[in-house]
Amino acid sequence: MKEFFETYIQHQEDIEYFLQESLKNSGNLLNHKKNDFKQLYEIFPSLELVYIVNKDTKIQTSENFYRYKVDENGRNKDRSHLISKLHFKESNIAFSKPYISSATRSNCVTVTIKEGEEIFFLDFQIEVLLQKLNLIELNKPFHSITKGFYILAGFSMMILSIITIIFSLWDFSLYLFSKHDLVLEMIFKPIIALTLSIAIFDLAKTILEQEVFFKSYSKNSKVETKILTKFLTTIIIALSIEALIVVFKIAINDYDKMVNAFYLIAGIALILISLTIFIHYSSKKYKSSSNQDETASK
Repeated sequence: MKEFFETYIQHQEDIEYFLQESLKNSGNLLNHKKNDFKQLYEIFPSLELVYIVNKDTKIQTSENFYRYKVDENGRNKDRSHLISKLHFKESNIAFSKPYISSATRSNCVTVTIKEGEEIFFLDFQIEVLLQKLNLIELNKPFHSITKGFYILAGFSMMILSIITIIFSLWDFSLYLFSKHDLVLEMIFKPIIALTLSIAIFDLAKTILEQEVFFKSYSKNSKVETKILTKFLTTIIIALSIEALIVVFKIAINDYDKMVNAFYLIAGIALILISLTIFIHYSSKKYKSSSNQDETASK
């Protein structure tokens, strides 16, 4: 989750200091190896994986020691690609950047410690680590319920948008093969239905991406602005088509009601102007924030 990564980076110095001092106080890691690092797991609730690599050959010499099991699959694997990315401090300790573990599928950071001819790799789960340091507060039952709701809502919206498309095309097909005269309104109706279905489907896809699936856990205001812009643009298109139909109907049947079409068009124009102002100020905000980031990096 991007929020966890961002929180970790904000407090990186303090977290690394905490881990470094705690590991020093826990004693020699070779002693913990005798009991499969069980005591180390008791000390660190955030620890999820430990393994050992030979300093010279860069080959893993131990099993993968998880909290509740020992896995032999990691033994004799070449870990040179991991060691090449490490920058050890004077205290023979190195910290990786936050990443997603291929072994546990969780967000983690690896602490690497040199002891004699061996290098110890210790993977710490970021969520648990941040929670332990009171940097975040997690409520797993609440998150599970929320995630379940978003799954139900997202897929329901997708199904309804597909049903809307099928129904509009079916209704238009029945009209084409009926004996009724072809009316311009009946051509525009399925277009409106299709446009709204795209908007609903796109919104559902975004909800699932943002709240359920991994790649969109972030609460990125730029992403949210893009979503809102796309959704409102689709709605404006649908309303514009509807306004066009209303104008045609009034022009054919009753000119006295043309003021109603004017009110509808004015409302659409107001939404369009509001959206334009929103996009303008949002883009200015992103430019100023990016300039600040560049200045800070320099």
